[in-house]
Amino acid sequence: MRKKLLLHACCAPCSCGVIDQVKDYDITLLFYNPNLDTLDEYNRRLEAMNIMIAFFNSKGYNLKLIAIPYNENEFLSKVQGFENEKEGGKRCPICLSLRLDFTAKFASENGYDIFASTLSVSPHKDYELINNIGANVSKKYNIEYLPNNFKKNNGFLNSIKISKEMGIYRQNYCGCKFAK
Repeated sequence: MRKKLLLHACCAPCSCGVIDQVKDYDITLLFYNPNLDTLDEYNRRLEAMNIMIAFFNSKGYNLKLIAIPYNENEFLSKVQGFENEKEGGKRCPICLSLRLDFTAKFASENGYDIFASTLSVSPHKDYELINNIGANVSKKYNIEYLPNNFKKNNGFLNSIKISKEMGIYRQNYCGCKFAK
């Protein structure tokens, strides 16, 4: 029996580069991104997620999606005082922790065996930091974490190729208004 993976998904383009790397799991994508700067950005990314899931499912996958409603205040309250940090500065680990903590807790409370995040597929994200945070929150919630560097095995290049093939929205920033 395949392990149930809860895969935090920052966006469809990044997810495109990860799905094949975790295809041995029963995959549920968790769209939880309170860092997004507007409801419009949230909706555009969620629409792209739905297109991506339909694309992969038409090829024999059985991807599921859980979308957590937009609530930027969750993010803003956590990063208060760090608004002027540069991208990659002290604000980013707080944001990563927020999303990975939520994912681990959700996975633990809802019968998943393991969790991970698509965030490490981006060349702009520090996979070691992501993995350290993932390992820490896995202990907190007593749930297995899948350490990863999804950039490997052409993950990022595949994300570009597949998202272009689908014609989906591909943003050029992490999503928070401070990085925009």
